[in-house]
Amino acid sequence: MGRSAAFFDLDKTVIAKSSALAFGRPFYRDGLISRRDVVKSAYAQLMFRLGGGSDEQAMARTRDYLAALTKGWRVEQVQQIVAETLDELINPYVYAEAATLISEHQAAGRDVVLVSASGDEMVRPIGALLGITDVIATRMSIVDGRYSGEIEFYAAGPNKVVGVAELAATRGYNLANCYAYSDSASDLPLLEAVGYPSAVNPDRALRRAAIENAWPILEFRNPIPVGKRLRDRPAVPVAAALGVGVGAVIGLALYARHRRSKALA
Repeated sequence: MGRSAAFFDLDKTVIAKSSALAFGRPFYRDGLISRRDVVKSAYAQLMFRLGGGSDEQAMARTRDYLAALTKGWRVEQVQQIVAETLDELINPYVYAEAATLISEHQAAGRDVVLVSASGDEMVRPIGALLGITDVIATRMSIVDGRYSGEIEFYAAGPNKVVGVAELAATRGYNLANCYAYSDSASDLPLLEAVGYPSAVNPDRALRRAAIENAWPILEFRNPIPVGKRLRDRPAVPVAAALGVGVGAVIGLALYARHRRSKALA
């Protein structure tokens, strides 16, 4: 069957908030962004999500705004801010259901990969918090230790599939045997690229697509800090854990039957 992997979107799929907006306060505190930038970023994120995030022009505007906003920032300063605030701003918002599912994939011998439009300097430490080393994220061009205002790779929409395909070619993944999880219709290309897609806390457009394609729909509702999960096992309330596990099994079975019926048609 070949090697297999599970690809997880980050925002609202693994964590209960926007990773980029989460660091807005310390970025503002350290003088990287203005109050106007904070408001504008929040508005842009809201519009992106309300629109399903799938419009190419909207993604291009977000990409260009990100490049302009970060131009001149010292990479070392960004990394330091993320390291110092990760436990406060991200750790309490990791969905326990997502952490359990990640652990299940790892126990099954699959590689787990975070795939996010947020910057690599933010996503990689979040991955480390979850025991994930493989990350596909937006990469900014760096010159003399500062962001140049150019983006080398924007990990959003169809570009996520580009990153996934490159990793699959390197690792020898058979994407038909791989899994993907996302909350947004902007990630439909990613979900359609794998054999086992699941919608997590889906927006309206993604929920509609999941129903049409008989994809599993998972509801994650329990953000719990990593330390608390380790101290107070089981990590997820028993009912919630059974709901996610059984729901995923039933959903995957229905989806497999759906795929077989399409093949026979």
